[in-house]
Amino acid sequence: MSWNGPDDAPPSARIAALAPALQPSERRVADAIAADLAGAVERTAQQLADHAGVGRASVVRTARTLGYDGYPQLRVAVARELAFAPPAEASTGDGTAVGALRAAVEEFARGLSRVTSVLTEQQVTAAVAALDEAERVVVVAAGLSMPLGYDAAMRLGAAGRPCEFVPDPLAQQIAARQLTASSVCLVLSGSGSSRPTLAAAADARDAGAQVLAVTSFADAPLVRLADTALVVPPVGGTFRDELLHTSRAALALVVEQLVELVAQRRSGRSARARDAVLRVLGESLGD
Repeated sequence: MSWNGPDDAPPSARIAALAPALQPSERRVADAIAADLAGAVERTAQQLADHAGVGRASVVRTARTLGYDGYPQLRVAVARELAFAPPAEASTGDGTAVGALRAAVEEFARGLSRVTSVLTEQQVTAAVAALDEAERVVVVAAGLSMPLGYDAAMRLGAAGRPCEFVPDPLAQQIAARQLTASSVCLVLSGSGSSRPTLAAAADARDAGAQVLAVTSFADAPLVRLADTALVVPPVGGTFRDELLHTSRAALALVVEQLVELVAQRRSGRSARARDAVLRVLGESLGD
């Protein structure tokens, strides 16, 4: 798979989103670039090939897979990303637990700029409209993405957009099979490859429902099943980081704001629902 997302998406976001689709030699080149953007700008194609332990042709092929005409264009794009990137002033930690926590949060914050870099106006608008207009919305999420399902369902409900979420994968699949052409199946999956999640998404599509996916990788099987796919690259930057330090924080941030857009589109309906929510919350709080 070659890059077909926004032309202004930075190289690091493209690498993160396409990581699982890259060939082994391309993955080595991409990981070498992601690990040292400044070094990649200074290296020629041959120097980068030697650094990554691959042939020069693999470097050129990687650049084209990432959506550039060749390696020189990729180098320029990397230089541009560095020029507009916030300064790296995060602490490496002071040996304390709070120091390590602070350093990790600062590192995460530096990667937030690419969370929405792969999204397009058309995709986001289509997703918001689908969630607003559907007669029925079923949320599908499993494994580490399951908390996203709970969160999305509660937020949508509080915004006046009734929806359904049950944690059992079999129950999700049963619900998906009962959807119709006027329904939406909102599928949340970091990897986009979970078998139970894919089964439910496929059943929803076969039932004629719109499948709306939120995932981390552009070439995930889930993307191919979806009518609309919102790709949110992992903040870590590489597929290896995603495997070793799996996080759904970026996906949670996007889902939360997606619900806010739905609430804005529903206007008065959301206001009435949120008023009811606040009344319940007020009655539940003690002194």
